[in-house]
Amino acid sequence: MAGYRLLRLVLHFFAALLVCVTVFPLLNTGSRNRYVQRWSAGLLSACGVSVRVSRLHELAPNALVVANHLSWLDIYLINSLSPCRFIAKADIRNWPLIGWLSRMGGTVFIERGKQRDLRKTLQSLAAHLHGGERFAFFPEGTTAAQGRLLPFHANLFEAAINARIPIQPYALRYVDADERPHAGIDFSGDTTFFQSVCAVLRARQITAELIVLPPLESAGMHRRELAHAARKAVAQALGADTSADCSASGPAGAQTEAA
Repeated sequence: MAGYRLLRLVLHFFAALLVCVTVFPLLNTGSRNRYVQRWSAGLLSACGVSVRVSRLHELAPNALVVANHLSWLDIYLINSLSPCRFIAKADIRNWPLIGWLSRMGGTVFIERGKQRDLRKTLQSLAAHLHGGERFAFFPEGTTAAQGRLLPFHANLFEAAINARIPIQPYALRYVDADERPHAGIDFSGDTTFFQSVCAVLRARQITAELIVLPPLESAGMHRRELAHAARKAVAQALGADTSADCSASGPAGAQTEAA
């Protein structure tokens, strides 16, 4: 089973490479988004992951998406519902294959610890958001084990405030046939990307659930207040602890990223 899934996954990535170097640059935004949506759903299927969307609210037409971060699968889960450009840490840009696909997909990369770069990114991000583009990021800044929600870094929430658009939180989880947290998707601690991919391909009956939560208005809010409200909404949806500090400073980006 794992071998068959690996073959499907490799073919799926090579199909994306072919499209990205031929027709993708020629497509308009709508056509690109439809391709990314289909391709992301196809990748999850190739990995043997089924998808369940729970809508506690409809998607806001223009919002900055934030979600808890558990796995490299998170990006594809989000894009299978509604494609977004992602914000990620800069070193992902140099990852083989995934880094190239990320650049092709319009990922915005952030250099950690460089406040000047962060300010420029916030200005650019706010302009794109105000223009109607859809972005997403993982405010924990790294992946966490299921059942644990890390502090939410507040800096990037400022882009929504500056663009005068809401935050739309998503709550993500992966469960087994008994609706318990699935051990096969763990990507925390010292787990490498290769180890995580192998674990997913070997796993049985992974169901990825994306819970669409009500948008949070950013008008009149401080970024730390907005980060706190977003974390509280995600924590409540997942039944996680809401007491931890959720206003950590510093740029937050995804640990994994792909087009």
